[in-house]
Amino acid sequence: MMEMISGKKFYGDGATGSREEAEEFREIIEETFRLAGASNLGDFMPVLNRMGFLGLEKRLLRLRKRRDAFLERLIEEIRLKRKTDEAEKRETIIDVMLSLQESDPEYYTDEIIKGVIANLLAAGTDTTAVTMEWALSHLLNNPETLKKARDEIDTIVGHDHMFEESSLPNLPYLNDIMSETLRLCPAGPLLVPHESTKDCTVGGYYVPSGTMLLVNAWAIHRDPSLWEEPTKFKPERFRGGGVEGYKMIPFGSGRRRCPGEGLAMRLLGLTLGTFIQCFEWKRVGEEEVDMMEGPGLTMPKVKPLEAMYRPCPSMVDVLCQL
Repeated sequence: MMEMISGKKFYGDGATGSREEAEEFREIIEETFRLAGASNLGDFMPVLNRMGFLGLEKRLLRLRKRRDAFLERLIEEIRLKRKTDEAEKRETIIDVMLSLQESDPEYYTDEIIKGVIANLLAAGTDTTAVTMEWALSHLLNNPETLKKARDEIDTIVGHDHMFEESSLPNLPYLNDIMSETLRLCPAGPLLVPHESTKDCTVGGYYVPSGTMLLVNAWAIHRDPSLWEEPTKFKPERFRGGGVEGYKMIPFGSGRRRCPGEGLAMRLLGLTLGTFIQCFEWKRVGEEEVDMMEGPGLTMPKVKPLEAMYRPCPSMVDVLCQL
């Protein structure tokens, strides 16, 4: 995500920028998700706020100040590069936003740009990583499904080149696996909060205007009145296309549907497809992978996934060329 946003890479091999900058960025991201999933007792007992128990709020304010300073330096660095004659033409998100700022400076302020970056990082990083971990966990517990996915990839993609994004539309079973993972383990089990714009009655309940609304996608996806064998991992249920109505809403629905859905599905499909094509996977022991869900906005696993893998013999030559 940060490569798309700024052209910099702060994780893995080939990281750019200083070591200190990369460490600071990683600390900011980790603290962001740590606090995002925390509860503030003052929201439930306002008297605590009046008594000065503002621990979480103070931590959030410190985090915001640190994050804003980091993003401000990043934006200013790219702004200066754009002014030099030697600056290479790039199409990062910050570059695009700075171009828009030149044509409409009153709207595309630095605050707006920082807000867009913060939203992209919050919504597009941990969500995909968590979904990837759940997908592999389900496949390890369902080896026959993993074999079907491998057979499909071997037939359509082959072994003479790496899995490519262009192959995704031709791999219906892999797409079904991703859909079933998002059904059972939506990255956002509670969708982004909404607010009722007027008084209404829903399911016999009176909802006044201005009420905060939280949609429990996790519960809808496991509702036995909507799904056959709702707790079973069964990608075949998506065979033949999408699901009608509001049964399947991991990205929300309507005008407020997540705008990053297309990117998320392509990134997840490319990563999962590459893992299946290039490696043979096994559980660490005979027992199934623990599927207990932990607390947090993005529903992590209680026990992080541990698995054994080795390169597929048919892909060794291709992998050696990387």
